[in-house]
Amino acid sequence: MSKDIIVKKGLNINLVGDATKTLEISKNSKYYSVYPEDFHGVFPKLTIKADEKVKAGDVLFYDKNNEKVKFVSPVSGKITEIQRGERRRIVSIEILADNKIEYKNLGNLDAKADKNKIIDYLLNAGLWPFIKQRPYDVIADHKISPKSIFISGFSSAPLSADLDFISKGYEDKIQIAINFLSKLTDGEIHMSVRKNSNSELSNLKNVVIHNVSGPHPSGNVGTLINKVSPVNKGEVVWTISLQDLILIGSVVESGKFSAERIIALVGSSVENPRYIKTLIGSQMLTILDKGIQDENRIISGNVLTGKQISIKGHLDYYSNTVSVIPEGNDYDLFGWTRPIFDKISASRALTFSWLLPNKKFSLNTNTNGEHRAFVITGSYEEVFPLDIYPMRILKACMYKDLEEMEALGMYEVAPEDFALTEFVCVSKQPHQDIIRKGLDLMKKELG
Repeated sequence: MSKDIIVKKGLNINLVGDATKTLEISKNSKYYSVYPEDFHGVFPKLTIKADEKVKAGDVLFYDKNNEKVKFVSPVSGKITEIQRGERRRIVSIEILADNKIEYKNLGNLDAKADKNKIIDYLLNAGLWPFIKQRPYDVIADHKISPKSIFISGFSSAPLSADLDFISKGYEDKIQIAINFLSKLTDGEIHMSVRKNSNSELSNLKNVVIHNVSGPHPSGNVGTLINKVSPVNKGEVVWTISLQDLILIGSVVESGKFSAERIIALVGSSVENPRYIKTLIGSQMLTILDKGIQDENRIISGNVLTGKQISIKGHLDYYSNTVSVIPEGNDYDLFGWTRPIFDKISASRALTFSWLLPNKKFSLNTNTNGEHRAFVITGSYEEVFPLDIYPMRILKACMYKDLEEMEALGMYEVAPEDFALTEFVCVSKQPHQDIIRKGLDLMKKELG
């Protein structure tokens, strides 16, 4: 069964540096790292010590607030360093990898397993962190059944990975994961695919397919939730990324924690944008081209929602894109008071990107302005397709009015839903950070 969704509001940001559909195998990393900060809201409790040997799938730490949620090693090897920050906060766990990966036997999951057995397996196998929930956009609470599960089968963000290409040949593993996850909800599993894309994902069973058309953020899972089944007070939905479905299906099928990732290396600073097969936690040096220097910004994720990382850093637990674009250390003479032909803008004031909808631009990280008070221009509403008032909900988060946040629809949003409003914001306000802090406040005060 399939349904059509048309997204009318939004903005496509066409950038130079899309990945060509070629796949290469990355070099093996000597070291792998796991960052507890990748798991928002988790307070890690270590189960390992420095110099200890681990196998792929062995538990590294669990969440102090929920000891059943476990986080496992992507490779086998020796724990070389547990880096700590302020107040002994765990920053990273570094593993010196074996030449040949040894896997912990996680056992098999019977196709006829009931809901409780499936949940126990996912928790013990370290797969539960890949399941997130709304409200609050955190790792799902396994004790609460969701009314529905949502999966985005395509990404509309600039320079994002082509999920049809990434999932090609893995449809059987996706189907395995969906078959088990369908037992964890009384509702339906919803998946979006790009309309007229002839995606193989449209042939999946036990899932409702939605053919989505329109500009970014049409590929965001938050847009799908808002159009299909908005989250009200007291309700919970789960979200899972497509590549994490592949991982879940692979582990269930093999009994081994396979941390394989296909990532898109993209951006105008990349000489040969392409897809690379690697492992979670691998060193960026094994992924990036040698010519990338300090004047470029390396982003784990897409350019709107990703986080900046060092060239000496590691691939995080969730990303399937690494973007590299020039740093914006320069300043334009006269700024926006002259005609602009080489930048993207939602406004038509002395900018002409709207005349060239298919042109690809080479942008840097320059914000073209500085932080100031909110200016009411109506630009947020033009690129925000959710049935929510973006300016009002941002202000409610800033002055911490919980009742207003509830009434405005805070339960169904995540920071990524406000990436576009942040991009077009003339006030240069950090929308995603404001929403994240608002969600954390609601979780703390309302549970």
